[in-house]
Amino acid sequence: MKKLIMLSSLCLLFFSCNKKQVKVEETISTETQEIMIPKSNCFASLSDKDSIWLKIEVFPNVATGILKYQLSGKDKNTGTLEGTFEGNKLFANYTFNSEGVESVREVAFIINDDSAIEGFGEMEEVNGKMVFKDKTKIDFSKGIKYHQISCIDNDIQFQIN
Repeated sequence: MKKLIMLSSLCLLFFSCNKKQVKVEETISTETQEIMIPKSNCFASLSDKDSIWLKIEVFPNVATGILKYQLSGKDKNTGTLEGTFEGNKLFANYTFNSEGVESVREVAFIINDDSAIEGFGEMEEVNGKMVFKDKTKIDFSKGIKYHQISCIDNDIQFQIN
């Protein structure tokens, strides 16, 4: 038994003396990461009884935003937008809560420098979401017209409660 303990101790001593040092090299990345600051545009359609607020933040591949409807005699709808541009037309999913139920419907806007127009068309339900039946038949001529407003001055309107 003493021989076994002595032999084990010698092996440990031998291996610990022949310990190689490993050099660890650190690589420092010289790549810089860009912070994307979206271009923000805010619009409103206001009348004596109704108000609709639209904020769009445009990134290179996607547009996001807030849409809030406060229409007389109807429940208030506030929700988020996520979509893409095709030219100056924005097609987005509007996710909102109304009467405690979350819903999603497709919306379409023509976005110009100082205005936006919401288009309307025949819709159908597909996988629990209301979508345009035919995007080529969306009518912007009778749509809701929004005028551009200051995002900073109207920031409180774009908060989701």
